[in-house]
Parts: sequence; structure tokens; C-alpha cells
Amino acid sequence: MRFLPRLALLLLLCCSLATVACADGVVEVTAPGNRLLKLAVVPAQPQGATVQPDLANEMADAQVFDLNMSGLFAAERRDAAPLPQGLGLSVIDYIPWLTAGYDLLIRGEYELRGDELTVEFRLFDVLNKKQLLVKRYLGKRSDLRRFSHAFSDEVLGVMAGAKGAFTSRVVYVSSQTGHKEIYIMDWDGFNTRQITRNNTITISPDVSPDGREIIFTSYKRGNPDLYKRALSSSVEVPISTRRGLNITGAWSPDGSKIALSLSKDGNTEIYTINRDGSAPNRLTVSHSANVSPSWSPDGSKIAFVSDRLGRPQIFIMDADGGNVRRLTTNGSYNVNPSWSPKGDKIAYARMMGGFQIFTINTDGSDDTQLTSEGSNERPRWSPDGRLIVFSSQRNGGQAIYVMRADGSGQTKVSHTGGQNIHPVWTPRWE
Repeated sequence: MRFLPRLALLLLLCCSLATVACADGVVEVTAPGNRLLKLAVVPAQPQGATVQPDLANEMADAQVFDLNMSGLFAAERRDAAPLPQGLGLSVIDYIPWLTAGYDLLIRGEYELRGDELTVEFRLFDVLNKKQLLVKRYLGKRSDLRRFSHAFSDEVLGVMAGAKGAFTSRVVYVSSQTGHKEIYIMDWDGFNTRQITRNNTITISPDVSPDGREIIFTSYKRGNPDLYKRALSSSVEVPISTRRGLNITGAWSPDGSKIALSLSKDGNTEIYTINRDGSAPNRLTVSHSANVSPSWSPDGSKIAFVSDRLGRPQIFIMDADGGNVRRLTTNGSYNVNPSWSPKGDKIAYARMMGGFQIFTINTDGSDDTQLTSEGSNERPRWSPDGRLIVFSSQRNGGQAIYVMRADGSGQTKVSHTGGQNIHPVWTPRWE
């Protein structure tokens, strides 16, 4: 595991669990060394007459999956007797949890009236016998997984100083209908919904920084054109229908521009356009193919793929096209760059028979292989940088997987038929 909670490095010499009060008010419970924190998640207990254990178990399982994938916790669902006076008035008996070796405990309660759902979750520090966090959520029964993910985000905020991205979703392409169409799902693969219905090839989605719109390339009019639509609407607006290719669109971090590849002048070059498709500005000038732009988080630079040296490699240039430099020097076929949210690394895919995913520092150092099974492409970072989503062809099919940023915990999350490719994260669902 390459990342630890902030302050964890200061506590490596501690021989027991410690609770640290930070200057910014964040409380961190940090295990000795880099041991994962052992966390018990008890299914929420009911309030009122409606008792639905399946609902409580589903919420608990969602949090267990979230927190295990964070790389900081060893979380598991554990049953426990209901608290007789509810969470607010009952005194937590920490002794059984201490005896079982747990560092942290999550308990909750819910009330379901018709379709109206109220949920409260609490996080407890078992060693120091105190409550660290309480959150209440009000909504519909269909919101139960979102509430669970939201509390997981809050747990990371308390324990690591920055919220998680478990309320974000993944937009991707699937051929389950017989055509390549765009879908959206929760990051863990639940609540899948079809977005486009073009009955043709629709590929390469990207999500706007505010999470409200997507862009994608579709052959719905015969040419690979770039379209834009709101996730809440079915209206698809053409924004680049220039002759030839209009592909690999990518929103700028401020949402004002889109970088994409156009072949309107004969060669495939990187351009930027305004969000409405106007004012094309050519950035690359070469006799080779230039595709797959990826913006740096501050919008000052763009990574892209070019075969100007004979084989595809990843390059970096200023956002105005200046100061082009080669990034990847290992391997003869490198594609699919994706800039990390912190701006320090780029994930990409390298052909090694099939494709494998690597990360590399933006100065070209620490070129690290993350995958080795099957063929893996299109890595994209989660909003908090802890996870990477990617498409993988293994076990006979092509599916969407997630893994931690160090390559551990590779887990299939798409469960629909067909080939599932081209994943991209949305921002957090606040």
C-alpha cells in the first residue's frame, strides 16, 4: 500500500492505536505501522414498525465494500444486538469490540414510512470509547445506497483528512443491446441506467466538471461526430461535426473548453474548442496521428498520444500547444493517458501482447506497472485519486474494473452483458 493517512508516517513508531487531534479539527485514528484499521459495520437497526433486514444489510455491505477499497481499513459486516434505546440514548458497550480486536465501529438506525427513508449512521473509536462522527440522511428508499456511500465518504474525511469519492458514479460504454451505447452506474456497479439509444456506435464519453453534462462521439449521422447532452435530458446537441474524425473529447477542468482530435485538415491533430463547439484552435502540428488529450488538473497542460516517432507514445504540452515533450520512454506502444487529480502522475496503457496499465510521474520517473492479468485499457482516476477505473478483458469478457491507485484490489464492478469499455468517473454526487 503506497498511501497512508496524513499523520500516519509520524506515528510509525507508535506501538498502539493512537487518536490524534489535528490543527484543522480532523481526528485521525491511526494503526501502528501501516496496519489496516479493523472496522466493524453493524447493519442499521429499525425504528418504528417497519423492519427490513435486507435494507439494513445492503447499506452495511455497501459501506464494507467502500471502506475496504479505500486501502485504509479492514472492514467487515458484523451482527449485534439492537440498542434498546436507539443510537441517541443508548450507551455503547465497547468491551466486546475491543476483545474482538476492532479499532472502529459503525452503527446505524433507519425508519421507513412508505417510500420515505430516514437513516442515521455513527462512527465510534473503540479504543478510546468515544463517538467520532454522526450523520443523518432523509430521502427515498431508492437513496439507501447513496446514503451509505455518503457516510463512507465522511468516514474517510474524518480518518484521512479528505472525503472519499464513493458517491461518484462511472459513465461507460456497453454493447449489451447489440449496439455500443453509453450507460451510468454507481462506482460499485449498482443502479445501472442506459443513457443513449442511438442504435449505432457511441463511444468515448467524458463528464463535465460539474457532473451535469457528458460529451461523446457517435456515428448516429454516419460520421464520427462529437455530441453533448445533459445527464438529466435526452436531447443530444452536436458540437463538432467537422469533416472526418471528431473523437476523444475531454472537458477542460473549468468546463469552458473541450480538447479533442479532428482530422478535418487531413491529419488527426489535437484541437481545443469552446464548450459550444466554436473557435477551433489547433495545438499540434505533425504528419502523425495525435489523439486522446487529457488535461492537467490546473488546466495548464495537456497529455496526448502521438506516433510522431514511429510508434504511439505519450507526450505533454502546454495548453496552448507549446513546449511539447515526450513522457513515456519505456515500451513501444503507449496510449490512453489520464492525469491524476493531484497532477503528479499519469495513468496509461502499454501494449505488452495485450495492454497493461501503468502509472508514471509527470517528470517521467517511477514508471510502474499496475495490472498483469488479461488486457487492460482506458484507466481513469477517481475524483479523490485513491482509485482507478479501467476496462479489462479477462475471464472471457470485457468488463469495468476498479483498483486502488497502487494496483491492489482489482475488482470487477460491471455486471451487465456485452462488452463494457471506456469508463470515466463523474464528480462526487453531493
